[in-house]
Amino acid sequence: QLQASGGGLVQAGGSLRLSCATSGRIFSSHVMAWFRQAPGKEREFVAIIGWPGGSTDYADSVKGRFTISRDNAKNTMYLQMNSLKPEDTAVYYCAAKFGVYRSRPVAAEFNYWGQGTQVTVSS
Repeated sequence: QLQASGGGLVQAGGSLRLSCATSGRIFSSHVMAWFRQAPGKEREFVAIIGWPGGSTDYADSVKGRFTISRDNAKNTMYLQMNSLKPEDTAVYYCAAKFGVYRSRPVAAEFNYWGQGTQVTVSS
């Protein structure tokens, strides 16, 4: 129900833009977020955006480098990632929940998940 795309291999310092497309039924009035999971680590919060898009929050590790946004007309969420670092290497997942926006959420709060897209940053 959520389709993430845009991952790939990039050198340190480079940029990527991830997209997450879904149906209007899920996208409308839903809080959207990005999480990531590196090998051997737990899934961690990256960024969140409220409905219709005025509220955002970021993990400290990506603040100032990543920007989350959403295009409500296209039912699509984005994550612009700049100044990428090797430690950003992970599978990135998009997620949605119908509920209250809360900064620094945990994965268990979200009802819908995408399949994940691999981001690899080489040094």
